[in-house]
Amino acid sequence: MRPLPAPADGLLRVASWNIRKCLGIDRRRDPDRTLRVITATGADIVALQESDRRLGPRPAALPASLISAASEYRALPLGQSEVSLGWHGNAILVRPSLELVGVHKLDLPSFEPRGAVAADLRRNGTELRIVGVHLGLRGTDRLRQLGRLVDWLDRQPRMPTLILGDFNEWSPDAPLEPLRAGYRVLAPGPSYHARLRLAPLDRIAHSPGVSVRATGLMDHGDAARASDHLPIWADVSFAP
Repeated sequence: MRPLPAPADGLLRVASWNIRKCLGIDRRRDPDRTLRVITATGADIVALQESDRRLGPRPAALPASLISAASEYRALPLGQSEVSLGWHGNAILVRPSLELVGVHKLDLPSFEPRGAVAADLRRNGTELRIVGVHLGLRGTDRLRQLGRLVDWLDRQPRMPTLILGDFNEWSPDAPLEPLRAGYRVLAPGPSYHARLRLAPLDRIAHSPGVSVRATGLMDHGDAARASDHLPIWADVSFAP
C-alpha cells in the first residue's frame, strides 16, 4: 500500500474514514487491510466510523489488539462495551506524539441510535480537540445532531477544534446551519461511493485557530476497495 506523502514540517495530519466494519466493496472483511490503509494515510489522528459490529455487545470490527500490535497507533478509551473500539461506532486513533488530556462520549438525537466522541489532546504544548461524528440519514436529524454537538462544544473550554466524520450529507452546498457561526466546513472530495465517487459525505469542520493547509482523498490501492467510503485527510496548523 503506497503511503501518502508526509505533511510539511510542523503540520499535523488528521484523517477520517468510514471503514464499514472492515467490509470492502469486494465483499471481503479484512481488518488487516483496513489497518494498512489507515497507516498509509500518514495521519497523526484518525477518526473512524462504523468501527464496531452492530449486534449484541458491539464487538470491534477492527480490534484494538491488532492496532497496537501492527501499527504505531493507539485507540483512545471510547468503547461502548468492553469489546468495542468506539462509541456508536465512532473511534479515534492517535500516534505517540499526542498526549491524551480527556475523552467525551455524547448521545445525539435521532430516529436511530447515534453518538459522537471527542478527545482533548496535547501536542508540543498545544491543546486541541478532535470530534468524531457519524450523522444520521435524515436531514432533520443531522441538523438536530449538529445543534446538540455545537451546544456541547460551546460549554467546553475553548481550544482549536476539528470535527471529522461521515456527515451523510449528499449536497456539497448544504449550509449545515448549526456550524455556520463558528466553523468552516470542508469537503475534500466525493468520498462515497468508493467505486462511483457520487457525493462528499465525509467532511471536516474546523474552528478559528485552525489553519488548513491541504486536504484530499486517498483513492489508490487498497483504499479504493477496503470500504464503500474513501479516507479523507487534512494537514493543519494551529494559531499560537
